[in-house]
This record gives sequence, structure tokens and C-alpha cells, in this order.
Amino acid sequence: MTQPFRSDRQTSPDAATLLAWYDRNRRQLPWRAEAGEKPDPYAVWLSEIMLQQTTVATVQGYFDAFMARWPTVYDLAAASLDEVLHAWQGLGYYARARNLHACAKSVTRDHGGVFPDTEAALRELPGIGAYTAAAIAAIAFDRPATVVDGNVERVMARAFRIEEPLPLGKQILRDCAAALTPLERPGDYAQAVMDLGATICQPRKPRCPLCPWSARCEGRRKGDAETFPRKRAKPERPTRHGSVFWLERPDGAVMLRRRAESGLLGGLLELPSSPWLEQPETILASTGASPIASTDWATIPGSVVHVFTHFRLILTILTARVAPHIDAAGALWIKPRDFADHALPTLMKKVVRHRLAALETHPGTLL
Repeated sequence: MTQPFRSDRQTSPDAATLLAWYDRNRRQLPWRAEAGEKPDPYAVWLSEIMLQQTTVATVQGYFDAFMARWPTVYDLAAASLDEVLHAWQGLGYYARARNLHACAKSVTRDHGGVFPDTEAALRELPGIGAYTAAAIAAIAFDRPATVVDGNVERVMARAFRIEEPLPLGKQILRDCAAALTPLERPGDYAQAVMDLGATICQPRKPRCPLCPWSARCEGRRKGDAETFPRKRAKPERPTRHGSVFWLERPDGAVMLRRRAESGLLGGLLELPSSPWLEQPETILASTGASPIASTDWATIPGSVVHVFTHFRLILTILTARVAPHIDAAGALWIKPRDFADHALPTLMKKVVRHRLAALETHPGTLL
């Protein structure tokens, strides 16, 4: 009969089995120390911030580029926020980049360039929440912290066959993970569970015969491991609508402005836009949100659609010519050929591509 998972908070047979598997099968990742080497806390921190809501495959190139450009936390702290935001383009969730920069400054200013080695102290730093603090404490400093990401939740849900759906079941899964976390080699153990979820206990078609925990896994024993973790049905993603303004001077320069530091796309450059509302706007109403008053508006055919985590956005592009001397508070006048030198979010890149493509298609009808 299968015995339940157990831990004596030293190194239980279950933890030891997983660690032996990890020693043979650990992934080679650019931020991961080799066996027997001491981890670099800066590299661990940088990778963990990048990996939030982003895949390992996507992160590796960005991590290498950041480390080449800013090899120490002092180098990153000395960079400008615009440089960091520009290098972050493509990783999404730009609040992480702003917090990354703020955290580097805090570590150099308040901690002498040395990352704190406890969960509590790490959580005092910008952008470091419960999961990230636990991951850094465990991986960088070998603290017995319980690290629970999506991979670990999946492993625990299947191993213990937890019926409580996510997100309600998160605490139960965390308790399961905590019960198995050993006091010996907790950093390697944390990475081992994450590797197990990423390479063996995959969301679809888990490779159960290769799993070191297969003999004790309740999900495999019942034959329904792939159905875990249970999840509540997601509500339908709402749609919002707005207009974005392409204001162009005779020399071809286009108005950009910087969004407020807080909120969605905070601190990034954008083409000015109207509020994003649940109901479609009329052109008359939306032009009132333009930073420069104009009555000579042209509407670009089609629309730009972008999906955020919690809503779908549809934007209409309005264009207007403005006089050379016209300006607005906070306006930056930049020619489209130079947009690549600035941190434009993916949404605004879509707007630019749509507008320029439409200009080529309908040159006689657009400004």
C-alpha cells in the first residue's frame, strides 16, 4: 500500500528521493549555480523578478543581456530608469522593471550592496513579495523557506490530490509544500520541486513513469493526476474602448508623453489616449481627452486590439496636424524612426505599426 508523503523537517525519505533525482537531472540555467558552487544573490534576485509571470525560455536572453550590461547591483542602481525600462521591453508587467530599479538602489544605498538573507528583510525591499522573498532566501542563502510557484502548486495538488480549487486552495497547497521542505539543502530542494513541475509534472500529459515521487503520488494512484490542480471557471474577460491620438508636427515629429508612475503601464511613454471605458466612445467625446484641442481629426481605418490580464482593449486611432509651435505639458516630440530608442510598451508599438501601415495603404485619405 502506498505510504503518504511525510517530513521530519530534516531530510525525509521523500525529500531525499527528490534531491537525488535533482542531482542527476537539474536544469542548466544561466542564473543557477553549479553543484557545489555558492549562488550569486544578485543573479538569483534578478532571475526571480524576471520569472514572475514569464517563462524560463523567454527570460534567459533578457537575463544574459542584463548581466552583460549591469553585472552587479551597483551597476544596475547607477543606470537610469529609462535605460532599464527600455532593456525590459518584451518582458511585460513594467511595474516589475520599476521595482527592480528601485530595489537595486535600496540594496546599494541601505544595505551596502549586499542582499539581506532572510525572508522578512527581503520583503522590505521594493518589488519583493512573499514568493520572491522565499525563493531568494532558499536559493541564494539556503534558508529553509517554503517556495511555492505555479509548478510547485501543481506538484502538490497532484501528489496529495487536493480537491479544493485554485485560488481558494492555495493555502492548503502551501501547507503541503511546507510539510515537505527539509532543513538540509532547502535551496536545492526548492529548485528541485520547480524543476519537477517544469519537466515531469507538466500541465498536460505528465510524465509520471519518470517521476521520483510516482510511487507516493495520490493523483497517479487514482489515475487522474492531469485533472489537478482544480480551478474555478474564469469569468469572461471584459472589453474596454478608447481612442489614441497621433498628433504630428510639420517636421514629422509625433507627440509622446509619459504615463503616471502608478497604475497600468506606469512610467512608460505612450501616444496620448482617452480614458479606457466599458462603452465605445464617439469621436466627438474622445477628442475632448486630447492634450491639444483640434477640430480637424481623421480616423484611421480599423482598430488596435490588445489583451491585458484582466480586460481586452480596443483602440481607435485619431490623427491631426498641429502647428510647429504647439506644445503641451510633458510632451515629447519624437519622429517615428526614433521610437525604437524609447521604452514604448507593446500596446503602443501596435498602435504605431497600425498607423504607419494604414498610411501606406491609404495615403490620400490620412494626414
